[in-house]
Amino acid sequence: MAASCGYSCPFTRPLPPLQYRTSSPLYCGQQLNCHVDRSFLSKSRIRVPSPSRRLRVFCLRDPKSAVVTGRSWNNLILESEIPVLVEFYASWCGPCRMVHRVIDEIATEYAGRVNCFVLHADTDSQVAEEYDIKAVPVVMLFKNGEKLDSVVGTMPKEFYVAAIERALAL
Repeated sequence: MAASCGYSCPFTRPLPPLQYRTSSPLYCGQQLNCHVDRSFLSKSRIRVPSPSRRLRVFCLRDPKSAVVTGRSWNNLILESEIPVLVEFYASWCGPCRMVHRVIDEIATEYAGRVNCFVLHADTDSQVAEEYDIKAVPVVMLFKNGEKLDSVVGTMPKEFYVAAIERALAL
């Protein structure tokens, strides 16, 4: 029997029979159902911090782009008089975090000329389905209530800036 969560986890090792117990599991951090018994860890020489000493990480980044929801979509996006950049994201998506930083930079640089928003695609699935969002991150550019441009995936900042400049020139 092997303990594995399906990811490339350091705990993916064969376990001796009858030593796999779930009384004191350790989690790999990727998925909560991946656990390995402490007796196996002591024999395999894998060093794991004690569950009582957990490291907590807090994000101190102040987002510059506002959150839009399905309720506020019409007022903030479709009825806006200036161009609007919207990022469709999911909390579990790693590339979305990279795009967040780029959108925040753009929000600061183009303050007053472009409004930047983020929409959680899992929570507001109605809006995501309306615009046929199949994967995240997706960044859409709107002007006068119409979708002008759409970028799927993670792109360099210059790519988004070029789309914004084209929208401002119209």
